Amino acid sequence: MKKVLILGVNGFIGHHLSKRILDTTDWDVYGMDMQNDRLGDLVNHPRMHFFEGDITINKEWVEYHIRKCDVILPLVAIATPATYVQQPLKVFELDFEANLPIVRSAVKYKKHLVFPSTSEVYGMCEDGEFDPAKSNLVYGPINKPRWIYACSKQLMDRVIWGYGMEGLRFTLFRPFNWIGPGLDSIYTPKEGSSRVVTQFLGHIVRGESINVVDGGAQKRAFTYVDDGIDALMRIIDNKDGVANGKIYNIGNPKNNHSIRELANQMLEIARSIPEYAKTANEVKIVETTSGAYYGEGYQDVQNRVPAIDNTMSELGWKPTTNMSDALKNIFEAYREDVEKARHLVDNE
Repeated sequence: MKKVLILGVNGFIGHHLSKRILDTTDWDVYGMDMQNDRLGDLVNHPRMHFFEGDITINKEWVEYHIRKCDVILPLVAIATPATYVQQPLKVFELDFEANLPIVRSAVKYKKHLVFPSTSEVYGMCEDGEFDPAKSNLVYGPINKPRWIYACSKQLMDRVIWGYGMEGLRFTLFRPFNWIGPGLDSIYTPKEGSSRVVTQFLGHIVRGESINVVDGGAQKRAFTYVDDGIDALMRIIDNKDGVANGKIYNIGNPKNNHSIRELANQMLEIARSIPEYAKTANEVKIVETTSGAYYGEGYQDVQNRVPAIDNTMSELGWKPTTNMSDALKNIFEAYREDVEKARHLVDNE
């Protein structure tokens, strides 16, 4: 019976992963976060051991539970582009500095570290598909602080790889634009996953214009969260040590869509659902520049498609949810409480 430590258990990935573990295994979850609103009734589950805390403050609790648990998932990170541009030091301090002692404790106590890298590490790589073993990692100049997130994550990847050369059991996973219900909490709007789907949903339910940055031609390969969690469960299970020392892209190359296509698809779905139709009909798609929307320190990636050959062959996994079903599931999740969805705020 595994003991799984999830730091950032109330986050998008954290709460979905916890539910899957508790529903489908006999594993125990030890989780820390500053809130538990996404967890709901899971906090009362007999195999969920939740602690309200902060990884930068409650360091003794963290180290004790790293020693106690079998698999360590440090999911605490700032992952919103506006923050990269406006508060780059905050991103570095949390995403790298605060996570480094956790990595070192995993080394000290000889645990399996499952660390969230990011699709952003590939930066402006021009490969048709991003390969974890072969693709170059390409970033813009220093005066574009947008890259501090990718750079912090890449440095952590390299540190973990270095510890792996000295005996650490680790797996790095790179989520490619995971989407699904609970992507954002109305209580913590600034931190979480890449938020374009939730941003657009908020605009739709409020009847506001949708801003597409620089024409909206940039593409992303979107991955439904259930598919992502399937892969993550196989990594944690780590049958025969298959995931040791590996880097896995977790994404769906078939769901590669431009941001403008995403906006149009979401509006089409919303107009077909009575609870959303009235406000959706008021929405217009308007163009803005990245400088106006994010700030002058922003640069973007035009295409970001994962190579997932090793993820599929080694883990016996494949993504199965198409884009239309993924988006319909998100609308359905808020359908009973559209008022709550109206509080999904935009980046300031």
